[in-house]
Amino acid sequence: MRTILKIIAAPFVLALILIVAVLTFLSCVAGAVCIVACVGLSLLAILCLLAGQTVGCIAMFVLAFLVSPFGLPALGGWLVERLYGVKYAAMDFMVS
Repeated sequence: MRTILKIIAAPFVLALILIVAVLTFLSCVAGAVCIVACVGLSLLAILCLLAGQTVGCIAMFVLAFLVSPFGLPALGGWLVERLYGVKYAAMDFMVS
């Protein structure tokens, strides 16, 4: 019975390996793009502050924080790490 489950789980493990690899690559690319966006939004926030628009400045700083490495890219990295855990658990099931 356990052997049948392993045979059924094999395509899912293969798909999970490919998905994790693609998402890891996309996470790296998105992190680089988010750093550039964070710098741009921070500069816009400073310009808004110099222009006297405090509400726009606060909004730009909040958006800059969200796209900084501490915001959404960190959440994406955490999700990719959880998928790594699922992948290794499925591979351990296949080996056992």
